[in-house]
Amino acid sequence: MTINEHRSFLPDLLGKTLKPAMALGAALLFTGCSELGYLLSNDKVTDADNDQVVFVGDSIFALSGEIQNQLEAKAGETFRRYTVSGAELSGELIAPSIPNQFREAVTDNPDIKTIVGDAGGNDILIPAIAFNSNNCKTPWWRFGRLSQQCRDFIDDIYVEGVDFLNEMAEAGVQKGILTGYYYTKNGLFRLDDMKEAVDYGNATLAKACKNSVLDCTFVDPRWVINDRDIIFDGIHPADSGSKKIADLIWPKLQPLL
Repeated sequence: MTINEHRSFLPDLLGKTLKPAMALGAALLFTGCSELGYLLSNDKVTDADNDQVVFVGDSIFALSGEIQNQLEAKAGETFRRYTVSGAELSGELIAPSIPNQFREAVTDNPDIKTIVGDAGGNDILIPAIAFNSNNCKTPWWRFGRLSQQCRDFIDDIYVEGVDFLNEMAEAGVQKGILTGYYYTKNGLFRLDDMKEAVDYGNATLAKACKNSVLDCTFVDPRWVINDRDIIFDGIHPADSGSKKIADLIWPKLQPLL
């Protein structure tokens, strides 16, 4: 079910009024006010030193670009970049979907051996922040009890994830490195009640990685990222967080270069 379908309970007039505002608000949320220009002019790299390694994903990678910067410094070569802030696994409320990022990369140059990135975070987070329409927040009085509605929603994301990973394998990709998500914090936005959703989401992404036909490795950053590694918005990694995530990815990526 798409985000728009989840909002179908709203009157038409209200939906027409809120949609543009929600899109802009989500864009600001997932880029930061000072970074809106980045969303509009993403630092895409279609021709790099090593075109066989392609990065796709959302603003965890795209906002500062520091995760890929760190990995390129370790490798001594650049890789292609298609990551976009606000990107979702399913749908295109704000930015090109992550599968469409991959399809664009194939169009540019189909010789892709390795895909690195993330997927699914915005599918959960955007509706949680907007209306909590999937009931994925667990406030203190419901701590430890993720709703069945949210579980069902994330299970749908699992299907989308497996389909996407299988599509990459069918296109000739040999290896995927799928990065999960860390716990958000109570920063600019109140996101300290997403722990159970992050846990269930990461378990689901890891299962998708394991059950797809693609040779896929899942990287879990929950245990290395702390509040100091997240910027003021409570979502995106600071440079220290980006470095920690890059350090987790590097042992998986290095043998493939």
